[in-house]
Amino acid sequence: MTMLEMEKQDRKDERERILTEKVPNLQMSGMSMQDLQNLCKELQQKIDVVDEERYDINAKVLKNEVEVHNLSQKIFELKGKMKRPNLRRVRVSADAMLGALLGAKVKESVDFKAKLKTVKKEEEKKEEVTDWRKNVDAMSGMEGRKKLFNAGQ
Repeated sequence: MTMLEMEKQDRKDERERILTEKVPNLQMSGMSMQDLQNLCKELQQKIDVVDEERYDINAKVLKNEVEVHNLSQKIFELKGKMKRPNLRRVRVSADAMLGALLGAKVKESVDFKAKLKTVKKEEEKKEEVTDWRKNVDAMSGMEGRKKLFNAGQ
């Protein structure tokens, strides 16, 4: 804390020393009205010059800040830490996906279905569709019921 206070005091002393060198004390006692007006005009001209310098320096500082900001953005982009947009889903075939992952090494297409087991489906036996009126006489009575019972076993 004492070091900070000493540093502040040193800055204040230096500022006062520089101001006394550059801006001497005004001695206005014994001056006529015309001399006071001339002094005011001289001071106004000095103020204008200082104000122009301040404006020029301020413009240079703003220009440099913009340039620094642009360069830092370029560095940020070059490092690759840029915010990435949300990606959309894209349907890709298996061949295209392997080509993208493995590069140009895979020239032949890979058939994933080749290693799968093939299963033959059994066809169901279809009964012939016949006219039911023809069988009515044959199936009537106990004879027909016996045929149905035997067919079910």
